[in-house]
Amino acid sequence: MDKQMKLHYMNRIDEKLSDLPWFVTEFIDSRKRKLSPTTLLNYCHDYIIFFDWLVAEHFTTASRKDIGLASLETLTIRDVENFLSFLEYKLGNTKLTINRKLSALKSLFDYLQNKAETSDLKPYIQRNVMAKMELNAIKESQETMANRIEGKILREDDFESFRQFVAYDFGEMNKENKRIYNFHQFNRERDTAIISLILGSGLRLSEVAGINLEDIDLNKALVRVIRKGNKEQYVYFSKQALLDIESYLQIRESRYVPDKLESSLFIAAPIGRKGKNRRLTQRSIEKLVEKYAAAFGKPTLTVHSLRHSFATRYHLENNDVPRLRNQLGHSSIQTTMIYTHLTDEEMRKAVNNMDR
Repeated sequence: MDKQMKLHYMNRIDEKLSDLPWFVTEFIDSRKRKLSPTTLLNYCHDYIIFFDWLVAEHFTTASRKDIGLASLETLTIRDVENFLSFLEYKLGNTKLTINRKLSALKSLFDYLQNKAETSDLKPYIQRNVMAKMELNAIKESQETMANRIEGKILREDDFESFRQFVAYDFGEMNKENKRIYNFHQFNRERDTAIISLILGSGLRLSEVAGINLEDIDLNKALVRVIRKGNKEQYVYFSKQALLDIESYLQIRESRYVPDKLESSLFIAAPIGRKGKNRRLTQRSIEKLVEKYAAAFGKPTLTVHSLRHSFATRYHLENNDVPRLRNQLGHSSIQTTMIYTHLTDEEMRKAVNNMDR
């Protein structure tokens, strides 16, 4: 993540913290050196949901910002179980999402009990109810995970069909709607390059959004990305992705008219007369993928499922798990092994075809 993107996230974090209790600000500040800005921003969102629930359920008469430490110490296990039920049944959160929110609360409460100290060297809270809470048990075999993912990815000819749809067919489909048609004509090279890059490299959403012009090596079809854990890596992308990126770069300056200091690869057009170009955010990229996926007739397609699509195709054609692991930036080879299960059906068909 470059300095501009990091500053953007830190500003958003500060906005959220301005309406959260003082001790949350202190906790977030203590984690800025160790956790990514996106993780800290997610923490802030989770805390807002939790403290708003405390207010709505009358655990306190204070506003969200003015909730005190005493309100946290009096919470019971039953109270927290009710909050987790609220997340699941009222907000529709999955067990994985609930685990993430509970982990954020556990980290906060652990800080208040075991790390933060008052002026007389006592912990902020004596009683930590979150320490008694257990995460949801979620056990999925690699085969189960593969089956869950299987219906949400692109297969074989779908790769080029989807790319062609983004580049041309979406515009033709909406020719009668001038606003949508003109917007697509303006952005189609950029959007095609984004889709093609993900399908041709398996990059994560954050990695695509964070690419700068100087990170791209067109001669070697390589892109420099910052992976999880702040690790720098150079990742190969496909020839088709290279062609689409080159097409986008040919019109980037003339069409988007970026400032001289604008280093982001993928940018949005300025809004208004005095508007400035800005880096496409992760959410903007998610939304454009969702838009094309729904129109293409595969509404379950996401940036992440495009990454899965690349990995499945790579494994089917190369059968090289260690190299795939490196390409995807997985810390554990067990994570990569899921794609061996995803391609079982293709392998079966290939063996059967030998009898023809």
